[in-house]
Amino acid sequence: MLPFIVAGVFVVASAAGWLLLFPPKRRPSLRQRRMLLIGAGTAVLAGTPAALVRLLRPQQMLPEFEDSGRAVDPQVAALLQGEQLVPPLPLPPLVFSAAEVELLRPMLSQADRDWQLLDKDFARRLLLVFNLMRERHGYQMALLEGYRSAERQDRLAAAGSHVSNARAFQSFHQFGLAADCAFVREGKLVISERDPWAMRGYQLYGEAAEALGMVWGGRWTMMDFGHTELRTRDTGA
Repeated sequence: MLPFIVAGVFVVASAAGWLLLFPPKRRPSLRQRRMLLIGAGTAVLAGTPAALVRLLRPQQMLPEFEDSGRAVDPQVAALLQGEQLVPPLPLPPLVFSAAEVELLRPMLSQADRDWQLLDKDFARRLLLVFNLMRERHGYQMALLEGYRSAERQDRLAAAGSHVSNARAFQSFHQFGLAADCAFVREGKLVISERDPWAMRGYQLYGEAAEALGMVWGGRWTMMDFGHTELRTRDTGA
């Protein structure tokens, strides 16, 4: 709706400006009219992407996505200043399609794990969490899924609430502001919270994420221990 409103205002303003600049006795030449049309078209094309991004930002999330309201740890947050971290080396694709993994995370082999598609600020915070988990607690972490298309989100929701209860644009994944993560032990993914070692890791992971201003899914009504997301004023959260 917003792009159409913008376009309508632009048309009305253009018409009014035309009448003010060029009254009936002083019509522009054909060449001048062409230049004006080219300029108007350029302005519309330049403004439309920003309007679309604004329109598509998440305005309402699912009830269990309420913010924890926890304050950012200033000492840990200070580590973000000037911290330059790089994503870990990608794991072999077969790791994500193992039978025990598919049982817990259906369709995970089709997930996107490209760090470049994540919001830069969110990716930097998540990488720092990975670094803290490795250096302080001895846990190697893996990104299971970052950015998620609207089409994939709907497919996951259609598979049932045990997979996802959020439809397209009801998840921060669609905006590169959420990630699902797990642990790597002896070259295999460890996802299940029934594993005491993994459950301890999830608690530490959640604490580190919250200390850096992120929301941890382990505190939701429908707990999602591997999920973190970053909410900003721009996302309407």
